[in-house]
Amino acid sequence: MMAKRKIEGHGKFGSRYGKKIRERALKVEKKAKKLYKCPNCSRVAVKRLSNGVWQCQKCGKKFASGAFEFKVD
Repeated sequence: MMAKRKIEGHGKFGSRYGKKIRERALKVEKKAKKLYKCPNCSRVAVKRLSNGVWQCQKCGKKFASGAFEFKVD
């Protein structure tokens, strides 16, 4: 029986699509899953709900921002 290896997010693609594309996909996934600082309450609690929609888990305020990265103008 083979031991299971821990594979990062891009491991789901296996050997398909090329190394650079898999690395870019990993970068995008990490940015999307990261928590960002809330401009309203100053806590690191802003999480991505869907494409371009972000919400602070602490104060509940919703924001429209980048698709994969929270940007405050």
